[in-house]
Amino acid sequence: MIRRAALLAIAGFALAGPLPTLAQGAPRRIRGTIQSVSGREMVVATREGGTVLLRLADNVGVSALRKLSLADVAPGSFIGTAAEPGPDGVWRALEVLVFPEAMRGTGEGHFAWDLTPTSSMTNATVDSAVEGNDGRSLTLTARGQQVKVLVPPDVPVVTLIPAAMEDLRPGAQVFLTATPGADGALNVARVTVSRDGVVPPM
Repeated sequence: MIRRAALLAIAGFALAGPLPTLAQGAPRRIRGTIQSVSGREMVVATREGGTVLLRLADNVGVSALRKLSLADVAPGSFIGTAAEPGPDGVWRALEVLVFPEAMRGTGEGHFAWDLTPTSSMTNATVDSAVEGNDGRSLTLTARGQQVKVLVPPDVPVVTLIPAAMEDLRPGAQVFLTATPGADGALNVARVTVSRDGVVPPM
């Protein structure tokens, strides 16, 4: 039970489903590099340019990632994958997260994602996995909807592991969702951070 609670606490991406259209007060996905951390305040240089000041919750959840192999994406696995549409109509994965078993079913669905302008996110169960010359072809089922995704051999495959505040240090790359508070501050409840060379790919 403790491990399950910890895993649920550290999940910060591909879990909450689609965000509403960005507007004042709407949650915001942030990808970037930590510039500084002081107490509960963290400054991140975003991938779009510029910096943001973030306020970390007192009980902020911090997770890192561990590399897996494409063979770990097997029938019965519950995964999250960001993908772009290919010219043949098949989604081509940009990254794959294999969820820990305690998080099965989290954020299930297929929805727009902002990793690239045309990307989607699918959190789903793997029905079948077929090896091919150009990667592993997956058939996924989410809420009764089937989605076919091709995972090229060079796509990062990862899973969540616990991390700590000490891992939030300048130079580390992060992925997180920030929610504006009534005072305009960007509040953060969970952070996924790079560690041991494994960078958040989502």
